[in-house]
Amino acid sequence: MRSRIVLLVNNKAQQDAFLPSVEDGTIIFIGATTENPSFEVNNALLSRARVFTLELLQKEELVEIIDSALENTQENFAVANIVIKDDVKLFLAQMSHGDARTALNALEVAVQISSSARDINDKTKAVEISKENVEQALQSSNILYDKNGEEHYNLISALHKSMRGNDADAAVYYLTRMLHGGEDPLYIARRIVRFASEDIGIANSFALPQAIAAYNACRFIGMPECGVNLAQAVVYMASSKKSIAVYGGYQEALQDVKEHGNISVPLHLRNAPTKMMKEMDYGKDYKYTPLASEDENKKQSFLPEKLKGKKYIK
Repeated sequence: MRSRIVLLVNNKAQQDAFLPSVEDGTIIFIGATTENPSFEVNNALLSRARVFTLELLQKEELVEIIDSALENTQENFAVANIVIKDDVKLFLAQMSHGDARTALNALEVAVQISSSARDINDKTKAVEISKENVEQALQSSNILYDKNGEEHYNLISALHKSMRGNDADAAVYYLTRMLHGGEDPLYIARRIVRFASEDIGIANSFALPQAIAAYNACRFIGMPECGVNLAQAVVYMASSKKSIAVYGGYQEALQDVKEHGNISVPLHLRNAPTKMMKEMDYGKDYKYTPLASEDENKKQSFLPEKLKGKKYIK
């Protein structure tokens, strides 16, 4: 007889411990998580499992769930009769953002709010749920956002790509999603500073000062006031001309550094603060650019011999 064991796995080290038992069939691994398994499950274990993605429920599906709960109001809500209009149910479904548990919990609280507002002497009267009751029950829009999970990376990626794609409206939307979800404004500001050089660079020399100003504004006043400073920055970045010449050049130069290692600096570019260095020809034949002739400047090379003629900024 095959026994059933429920394992609570809190970290990847524990996952490693029972991997051999999964491989030999001793354990049948079945798991459920609200997080992206790519982040939370070891690759070795994930490669031995079939992953099914459960999508968020649609508004129409949530309305069906709400209707089902309302079929037996006495058992589910301890109330004889509940009246809720279709537009209120649709509003509740929309504000639950695909989460049935959120919808049902909010409905239960809304019933309690409406029940307490009834005439205390008329308990037989139907409980009528209004949009205001639902808003009170929800307290917030229940925006899905996990600062350490997949949604964090999805939204910062969407913000970056919206700015890159010159869509200021989308950029402001994703920025607001992140801030409303509780993201650290300084994190977003740092990403904007990076964007100013990576995606705009020399196309607009004012982009980097604008980004740094937004970062400093976040440090000075914090949330929620600094939200508008970040909005100004992302709109500026989205509206600016773009150039990846600096970013591309830096990446190409980095590749050469890794490939060629410590290539010697040409002698004529070296300082010679000591007599010995001068005797070793440090600084010899260097032409001081501001005073050199145009022909001398053209002949003078600054890259190591192995990389002579290389163009990084295109």
